[in-house]
Amino acid sequence: MKGARSVNLYNLHTGEKLKAVYWENGKYVRDAMREIDKIMRDHRTGKVKPIDKDLIDLLHRLNGRLETSEPFEIISGYRSPVTNAALRRRSSGVARNSYHMRAMAMDLNVPGRDLPKIRKAAMSLRSGGVGYYPSSDFVHVDVGPVRDW
Repeated sequence: MKGARSVNLYNLHTGEKLKAVYWENGKYVRDAMREIDKIMRDHRTGKVKPIDKDLIDLLHRLNGRLETSEPFEIISGYRSPVTNAALRRRSSGVARNSYHMRAMAMDLNVPGRDLPKIRKAAMSLRSGGVGYYPSSDFVHVDVGPVRDW
C-alpha cells in the first residue's frame, strides 16, 4: 500500500485498541476516520467529535520519527466543554480554550519511548503545540500555532 497512512491507538481509559489505515489512494478512509473519532472521544461523557485530520497526520509523522510499532496511548483526545470545565476546576494546567475541545489535540505516551524523546520528536515536526508533563507522564500535541511549554 504505497502512500498509505496508518495510526495505532490505545485508549487507556476504555481499553479500546485501533490499528487502521486512515488514508490511501489519495484520500482519507471514511470508516477508519469514524473509528478514530470514536476511540478519541470524551470518555467521561461519551461525546464524539470528528478529530482534525491534521492531528491524525501529525500522529502518523510522529510515529515515523519515533520509529516504533507501539500504539499511542491516549491520555486525552477530544474533550467536551463540560469535561474541560470540570478539569479546569481541578487543575490550573487545563486551558480555558483548549484545543482538545476543538478535537485538535491529544495527550499521549508511547510504550518503550521516554518522554523527553517523544517531546523532542514532536517539537522537530513543527506542526503545532507541544506540552511536556513529566510529572503526569504524558506529552501534549496539538495542531494549533507552533509553540511549546
